[in-house]
Amino acid sequence: MDLLTPLETYCRLILRARELEAQVPAQDPDEDPDNVDDVSDDDEDPTQALSVLNDEMNSVEEEIAALLDDLADDQLAEAVALAWVGVGTFDSTEWEDACAEANDLDPDERIDELMNMPTLAANLESGLAAFDFNCDDVGQLD
Repeated sequence: MDLLTPLETYCRLILRARELEAQVPAQDPDEDPDNVDDVSDDDEDPTQALSVLNDEMNSVEEEIAALLDDLADDQLAEAVALAWVGVGTFDSTEWEDACAEANDLDPDERIDELMNMPTLAANLESGLAAFDFNCDDVGQLD
């Protein structure tokens, strides 16, 4: 199988998805601020310390969405199909079926499908591995 999308693009997507998965979820604004351990009255507001992580999470999420949005329709369907193979919804021998089902989704649904995968990085990585692709030889992707 030949990839429609450059391997470097998938590797960048995997890297950013890992960063997103590692981020701390946004703090619930309804949470009681007095319920924070080890914070004295002299300490900085603990929610401010977390806001840096939340801002970074938003920028990483936006970058992932932009990467996906930049893909052509057939490339986006390929990404969904790879993620489905990676998660086990389809086997690598069912590639044509996975692609056909991914093509049945409209582009917004494809992006939503990928953005809502809690383990997108692992799914894409496993999907690529099922076809003997990996990011080992891809250079720095800052």
